[in-house]
Amino acid sequence: MKKQTPPKKQLHPFSLLIVAMALCAGLYAVGSYITAYIPSPWGAGQFRPAVIIPAFFATIFGPMTGGVGAALGTLIADSAKYGYPYPGSFLAAVWGNFIGFYLFGWILKKKFSWRRFVAASNITLTLANALVAFLYVFLFKILYLGNLDYKGTLDVQIFFSIGLTIWWFVTMLPFVLLVTPLLIRAAARAMPSIVPEDVRLYSINEDLPKTTFSLAFLVPGLIMVLTGLAASYSILGDYINSSLGEPTSTVIRLMFYVSGGFLSILGVLIFTGQAFFWKDKLSEKEEITTKPE
Repeated sequence: MKKQTPPKKQLHPFSLLIVAMALCAGLYAVGSYITAYIPSPWGAGQFRPAVIIPAFFATIFGPMTGGVGAALGTLIADSAKYGYPYPGSFLAAVWGNFIGFYLFGWILKKKFSWRRFVAASNITLTLANALVAFLYVFLFKILYLGNLDYKGTLDVQIFFSIGLTIWWFVTMLPFVLLVTPLLIRAAARAMPSIVPEDVRLYSINEDLPKTTFSLAFLVPGLIMVLTGLAASYSILGDYINSSLGEPTSTVIRLMFYVSGGFLSILGVLIFTGQAFFWKDKLSEKEEITTKPE
């Protein structure tokens, strides 16, 4: 019996990659600017569901397109918001966005599957958001601006950076995992010639793995809830109270409980309902029968 070989990767023309990169940057800039004035509970950082755009472009056109498009897009959005080239974007957001979405595209470029997509989303959103948060606090605010008192002592600065990371992760993950797969499937059907063959075949023929997507929300959600419990009833809680004071430590515990509960509820809802989202195969006449191994 002859063994099937997986489909070869589709190479996009250089001119198409440049156009896609520019389109990614433009759409990401507009999408980010629309929500730029919705701040995080910490007063810094912003609500940014537009991350679905570079996630989509990194999947379809590869890591460089997603990374450069995200970096340019966030720079344009931040500069438009402040009215001048914003140094905080140069020093923090640009690097986090480039590295995050380059890594996202690199993970999926090797071999696409929905499970790899979930893994790439969780890994890159965690690492990229942490990088932006710590660069923003320590490189931009403290070193560049010389604001040594920014957000208080070193303990407070670290917890503030972690808080920003969690805020971005919790607000971005649902959009990336719930919206981006729909965009990928839509592109695979409407514009199959520009979608890599393995992405096209797998995204159209394979149901979204409900359990995998559910766990992608449940696991980080439960970790955050457990962290909140540890911050309330363990030595960690005593350390936070003594270092940051009662009002700040209460906010931190609340953040872990609320964000963890939100992600956990989403995971349960995905597993128990909305079956139409996870059963989206084409009809037998339309379905592509050749699947990647």
